[in-house]
Amino acid sequence: MQQKRHFQRIAMDAPAELSCGDQQWSCQLLDISLKGALLTTPTNWAGETQLDRCSLEVQLDNNTTLSMQGAIVHGGNGNLGLRCDHIDIDSISHLKRLVELNLGDEGLLKRELAELSHSTSN
Repeated sequence: MQQKRHFQRIAMDAPAELSCGDQQWSCQLLDISLKGALLTTPTNWAGETQLDRCSLEVQLDNNTTLSMQGAIVHGGNGNLGLRCDHIDIDSISHLKRLVELNLGDEGLLKRELAELSHSTSN
């Protein structure tokens, strides 16, 4: 099976808070990219894997929270995938820096940012 991924995943283990509608769950961030995140399936998860209008809050450190809004697009094997549809300017700045530090290749980061710009303009 050929990999269709356009954005590099950055492995992370961080506490996260997932909110969909009027429900909220604690979970763990497993990895993150410029276009989404992989989370552990929260306890008491109803099993829905096509939820729109979800918010994710990730505590990067005591002073830094990364926030994104999007949709749950897949689930299974104890994990949920969130597609990022919106991210605020502070959060994208933190995420860009994380990707930059983890990729170690400025050219690859520029390609990912160009792909992100292209995918949001379509």
